[in-house]
Amino acid sequence: MKPLSLWRHEVRRTGRAALLAPPLVAGLVVAVTLANGTAGAESEAMRNLFNSVEMAMPLVAGIGAASLIGRDPAAELHLTLPTPYRATLVRRLAIAVGWTALVAVLIVAVLVVTGWWARWPEAHGAFVGQLVWLAPTLWLAAAGFLAGAVFRGPAPASGLVAVLWILQQLFAGGWQEHQWSRLLYLFATTRGTVPGDWLANRLTLVATGVALGYAGWLLVGRAERLIGEEAE
Repeated sequence: MKPLSLWRHEVRRTGRAALLAPPLVAGLVVAVTLANGTAGAESEAMRNLFNSVEMAMPLVAGIGAASLIGRDPAAELHLTLPTPYRATLVRRLAIAVGWTALVAVLIVAVLVVTGWWARWPEAHGAFVGQLVWLAPTLWLAAAGFLAGAVFRGPAPASGLVAVLWILQQLFAGGWQEHQWSRLLYLFATTRGTVPGDWLANRLTLVATGVALGYAGWLLVGRAERLIGEEAE
C-alpha cells in the first residue's frame, strides 16, 4: 500500500468520534461566544477560548487515544501482515492527536489575532505559551493510550481518562496543596497555580506524558495479547 493510501486508510480507521470531536467542540465554543451579547462578553469569550484549548482539547485527545484499541473488526489479520500492529496503532494515535493539535492551534491563532492572547496573565508569549494546550493534551493522550493498552477496550480506558479529567476539575484546590500535585495539575493556566510554578508544571506534564506514552508503546508491542482481546 502506498504511503498516501495507507494514511488515508488509517484516517478512516481512527474513527469518526476522534475526527469530529475537535472541530465540533471548537464550533460549540465559538457559537456560545457569539451568542453571548451581554456586558463583559469579550472577557467571557476570551475565557471560553482559553478553556477550550487547555480543558476541552486535551479531553478530546485523551478519549480519542483511549478508544484506538479494542474495536478493530479485522484485528486478527494484523498478525499476518508485515507491518507490526504497534506501528498501525501509533499511526492512528498520531492522526487523532495531530488533528486535535491542529484545531487547538487554530483557536490559539484566533486568540493571537484578536489580541486576547497577550491579555491573559498566564499566556506566557506566543511560543512558550503553546504549552497551554500541548502539555495537557500530550499527557491525557498518553494516559489514554496506556489505559487502552492495559484494559484492551475503549470503554474502560475512555472512562479512566474522563475520571482523571473530572477529578482535576472538581478538586482543583486540593491539587494546589502539594508540590508534586501542582506539577501534575492539567489546568494550571485557566484554573491557576502557585506563582512561578507554571513552566515547571508544563514541563513535568510533557515529561511524564512521554513516559506514559512510552509505557503504552511497550505494551502494544505484544500484539497477540491485544488482538486476542479484540477478537473475543
